[in-house]
Parts: sequence; C-alpha cells; structure tokens
Amino acid sequence: MTVHVRPVDPAADAALLHAWVTQPRAQFWGMTDHTVEDVALVYGYIQDQPHLAAYLLVVDDHPVGLLQTYDPEVDEIGQWYDRLPGDVGVHLLLADDPRRAGRTPDVIAAGLDFVTHLPGCRRLVFEPDARNSASIALMERLGCTRGPLVELRTSIAEKPAQFFFLDREQALATAQA
Repeated sequence: MTVHVRPVDPAADAALLHAWVTQPRAQFWGMTDHTVEDVALVYGYIQDQPHLAAYLLVVDDHPVGLLQTYDPEVDEIGQWYDRLPGDVGVHLLLADDPRRAGRTPDVIAAGLDFVTHLPGCRRLVFEPDARNSASIALMERLGCTRGPLVELRTSIAEKPAQFFFLDREQALATAQA
C-alpha cells in the first residue's frame, strides 16, 4: 500500500470533492448545499491564494482524504489564538471510502509527514468544530495540546472552534510510528 499527497486540481477533482463535502458527516465543512460548480470555485480560490493550499491524500491511486493548509499569519483564523512563528494551519477530511478501511493511521501519518516537511513548519494548528466529536477524538489520539475554545467568526465560517496544537517533532514521531 502506498499513500501519497498530491495537489487538488479544482476542475478535475470538483465532482469527487463535492461527493465528500456534501455528505451529512461533512456538515462541519459548511458546504453541504454546494453544487459541483460551487466546490470547483472554492478550490479554485484556494489554489489562487499564496497562503492557502489543498491536497488529496491518495491510497494506491484512489483519493481517500482532503488536506488543506493555511498560513495563520495571513489567514483570519490566526487572529483567534496566540500565533507562533512556523505555525501551519491544517484542515483534514477523511472520505467515507472502503479503500480507507484499516488504513486510516497510514493516511493520517502521510498527511502529518507532508505538513511537517513544508518550509518553515514548526507547529501544526487545528481548529475543528467543537461539536465534531470525531475530530476532537482524533486530535486527542494524535497527542495534540488543547488550546482555546473560541466562538470563531470569519468570512467563511462561524463555529465553536476548539484549537489544538502539535509541535513538529511530535507530528514527525507520530507520522513515523
């Protein structure tokens, strides 16, 4: 089994991403009412921003997850916690795909390894919706340090956000375990 990370192609991947982000389990992404065209526009916008990026997590040539990164020094989310040099914001969506079954730890490890090797990365920042018990449990399993709970209000999201932090060394150790 091989897991790799590749950039999202907004046009080519829109239908796939739409299938993921419009499922009820993805409600925390705020796109359940989006059309395929809307999703393509969102990811086209992300692709055009130097402080944002979107990637697919791929198992044996089959995409099974979405990894997005942002620079908290630029992105408005960074205003909601005490930023540190080298912070990289991370959003993760794992597809409900049978090809991911039994491989989730490897998929997550590949994503962590990828982010920790981004230039300047010293700490990963996560801010899942505090009502998303699966994401909160994942952050705890990864050994993240719990940060502030805030009523996040940005131009694209309003949610109770629970910040978590994972330093680069711990993320690398988790990725290699």
